Amino acid sequence: MTVSEDGFNETNQYLTFKLDGEIFALGIAKVREVLDYTAITKVPKSPDFMRGVINVRGGVVPVIDLRVKFGMAPTPQTVNTCIIIVEIAMEGETTVLGVLADQVEEVLDLDPGQIEPAPRIGTRLRTEFIQGMGKREEQFIILLDIDRVFSGEELAGVAGGEAEKMAFA
Repeated sequence: MTVSEDGFNETNQYLTFKLDGEIFALGIAKVREVLDYTAITKVPKSPDFMRGVINVRGGVVPVIDLRVKFGMAPTPQTVNTCIIIVEIAMEGETTVLGVLADQVEEVLDLDPGQIEPAPRIGTRLRTEFIQGMGKREEQFIILLDIDRVFSGEELAGVAGGEAEKMAFA
């Protein structure tokens, strides 16, 4: 929740997307861009949730399958599959990752009154990954805290795999 200088609560924007039929959202400030699905180069010895790497304007970007990370079936490649490029804060540094999504929905404005705390039970995700639950009409949207989805060790493994891939290039 953002509070303006005059003390009033401001609306926050979120990019909504689908994973296995459920709607998730990321704070728009964490999103760099959304790309159409492109060929992903596999990286040897990478974690199961890491699909590989892609080239984004000359830079190597690891691509993560959130469905696998969350215990779902891997993301199928369809006409709607896309890659959301995000920035994750880790140990004082910013890491750029690609996140696979079944489909991107929209940028959604949510007022603080439309956001509720994460439930302690009843979701297949660990609650520390969930920033809150947004509500749009009669539909709930899982607001992810993308900085908490991956541990430092996991991201180090992804970065290490990326370095290994670049060493072979």
